[in-house]
Amino acid sequence: MSEHVFLITIGLPLVTVLLIFGMKYVAAIAQAKARLASDEAYRQLATQAAAAQSETAAALAAIGGHLAEVKTRVAAVEKMLRDVE
Repeated sequence: MSEHVFLITIGLPLVTVLLIFGMKYVAAIAQAKARLASDEAYRQLATQAAAAQSETAAALAAIGGHLAEVKTRVAAVEKMLRDVE
């Protein structure tokens, strides 16, 4: 058997093993980047949800104030109608 065939026979499995470990390493890096992007998207979503919740609370408070004013006016109108009768 010649030297070249012997070196190829020994070298190919070694190169294959190194390629497999390299591919696993690259896959782990890609997975970590995807997880980081996903986490960032969740953070942005949580920030948007908190902002929407505060806006909704402010709108609800404003509606409550208007409702109280309407109740006061309706009570005044009812009192006026009772006095007229």
